[in-house]
Amino acid sequence: MTPSAASSGPSAPGLDIPAVTVAPGSTATTSLTVRNDSDIVEAYSLEVVGDCAPWATVEPPRVSLYPGTSETVTIRLEPPRSHETRPGEIPLGVRVLPVEHPESVRVPETTVHVEEFHELHTELAPRRRRGWLRGRYRLAVRNLGNSSAQVGFTPGQAGEELRFAFSPAKPKLEPGESAEVRLRVRTGKPVWFGSPVVWPFTVDTTESGDQEEPRRDETAAVRPPLNAEFVQIPVFPKWLLVVLAALLALLLAWFTLVRPAVRSAAKEAATKEVQARPNPGGAQDGQSPGTASGGDKGGQPGGDTGAQPGASPGATAGTGGGTSAGTGQQSSGTIDLKTSGGATRTGTYPVPENQNFGITDIVVANFQGDEGVLTIKFGARKITTIALETFRNQDYHWVTPIKITENDTVTINVTCAKPGTPATGRRAQACHEVLNVSGVLSPIKQ
Repeated sequence: MTPSAASSGPSAPGLDIPAVTVAPGSTATTSLTVRNDSDIVEAYSLEVVGDCAPWATVEPPRVSLYPGTSETVTIRLEPPRSHETRPGEIPLGVRVLPVEHPESVRVPETTVHVEEFHELHTELAPRRRRGWLRGRYRLAVRNLGNSSAQVGFTPGQAGEELRFAFSPAKPKLEPGESAEVRLRVRTGKPVWFGSPVVWPFTVDTTESGDQEEPRRDETAAVRPPLNAEFVQIPVFPKWLLVVLAALLALLLAWFTLVRPAVRSAAKEAATKEVQARPNPGGAQDGQSPGTASGGDKGGQPGGDTGAQPGASPGATAGTGGGTSAGTGQQSSGTIDLKTSGGATRTGTYPVPENQNFGITDIVVANFQGDEGVLTIKFGARKITTIALETFRNQDYHWVTPIKITENDTVTINVTCAKPGTPATGRRAQACHEVLNVSGVLSPIKQ
């Protein structure tokens, strides 16, 4: 700035400050001429006052003048490039304070014109999305300029395969204000099979003023477009095609190779079994030799009565269908025993007279989940003692039958500690155990 001419007055400096224009982020200077018209040597302290004071300085801040002399000082203006530095006319004042005569303080003023500047900061996240047909992105926009801005977005793509939608489409931002814009990218048709397709695109941010026309600000920084990608994945991936092909191959192999071979092997095995089965000779009315009829003897197992003579209450016996085994007949008996809580009770199954019972299998049922102890005896021989709470169903089998003679008994002894809860969901009043014993009844040889 060209120094202005000094004004004069008695014992007062000559003061004049030219107006100045400055852009935020840059530096501008103006000048002030101080003249000593007094008759003494005077020192002057200079200080910027007003709204420009935070970013304005005087160089030098103090001058000493002889009578009739003057000096020009520089006022340096450095407004920051920030949205807080508002544009427009801002008053500037410099307080000139004489040291010897402080009552003669003067504050010359001028006007500083702060220019507008425009700066947008945009971020796009994420930079890559995967999907079948569409992808969603977020645009974060912040107005770093010192004036309001109408923001617009221009997408770019090499072809016309993608469609773009911004919400909101044109946000208006005040200085320092931020906004989040949702971007939705959509393709025209799906990819059914094959590899993923990558669609690169760009988003350019534009700024318009009150007339909604793009601004052309030579001082604004050039904003490069934001790059992003949409990866369109196929509806059916490659591995699914491999699995379908393998399944189809397995089905074809089953129907063409394995199934006919299995059916042929099964047919041959059935034919051999039928041919190897002997024709029962000497049987009458469809019965095999040695098979006793169901009603020959009232006391014989398998009779219609279903209970053996001398059996205790709760014990029943019956045949296993009348199948003969050597000189004996397959038979079974059941002991159904209920025992009150805290009590001990015994149930028996007696062997019929003139019979030996060769036991091969027993099954014990504790279907209520009772707690207590159960002991099984064959005659005088103790077979096992079981804690009831350790099982619900238990079975034992012997290859060599355990024989007990006539009038001996199969005995279970139950000590009920705590009745369990059956399927009804209500706790039972008594323990309930069932023992089924199976084997071969054979007559005692005389």
